[in-house]
Amino acid sequence: MQAIVNVTGLTKQFKNLTAVRDLSFSVNEGDVYGFLGQNGAGKSTTLRMLVSLIEPSAGEVEIFGKKLRTHRNEILREVGAVIEKPDVYKYLSAYENLKLFARLSGVKITNEKLMSQLYQVGLASRAKDTVKTFSQGMKQRLGIAIALVHNPKLIILDEPTNGLDPQGIADIRNLVLHLSKDLKKTLIISSHLLSEIEQVATRVLIIDKGGKIIEGNAAELFDPSQTIVELQTFNNVFALQQLQLSSWKAHLQAQRDTAILIRLDRQLIPQLHRSLVDMDIQVLSLQPRHSLEDYFLQVTSGNQHVDTYSN
Repeated sequence: MQAIVNVTGLTKQFKNLTAVRDLSFSVNEGDVYGFLGQNGAGKSTTLRMLVSLIEPSAGEVEIFGKKLRTHRNEILREVGAVIEKPDVYKYLSAYENLKLFARLSGVKITNEKLMSQLYQVGLASRAKDTVKTFSQGMKQRLGIAIALVHNPKLIILDEPTNGLDPQGIADIRNLVLHLSKDLKKTLIISSHLLSEIEQVATRVLIIDKGGKIIEGNAAELFDPSQTIVELQTFNNVFALQQLQLSSWKAHLQAQRDTAILIRLDRQLIPQLHRSLVDMDIQVLSLQPRHSLEDYFLQVTSGNQHVDTYSN
């Protein structure tokens, strides 16, 4: 599968705060790429850099095989985004908002096509109603319709279910699945809700304090038979060297301050323990975290510094 987004070493420094730290990831064509982390983890800052709203302090962003810093306008013509809350005119109708933003985007679009866009996001029956009468979920869907008005190849949605009631969350979830499965769009969706990402994503990136924790195929990451094991040793540098030279290299996920994180089938834990002994690695503790949800809550609730391996 072809990668249409490649991010390498992306960093954003605000005075004494490093909001994003040496972040690297790729998004393949057709992905629903779940960008997961607690509030303040660096998700919105990263997405703002992807759509050139803010400049990175370091690193490189390539989209559609072109560097964002040198091909900004060309790239953004093929990108639709809703960053934080959608910016719409509350005294205009849904139809008037969509028509206005189409004109501002330089898109020539028929009235029938505008209504089709509103139908796709479930707003056709409210097309003539002013936005001030809309629920937050309806405003979110209108924002997505505006992001889609120029038929982009890549759609970026920042916390699209934030502040919505259960019905609004379900509506956004179904819209995301429609965009992916029926319209074959590539999407990047940020959220702090693991349960929502689990239901829509094909690939997942978890970040915390601006750094990558784990990245991988959603089906594998959410596999209940898989366990996150936290390994503490007398010498983590030596342990890492040995593990990276062994068959366990593919299972390595990340290193926190005092622990190495390994993901594997829980039935392999005894085999891992024997291998550690054979490699003369002195183990202080070997603790299963049981599930990705346990792992996510554990690693994003502490204050650990995280270094990551490509996965």
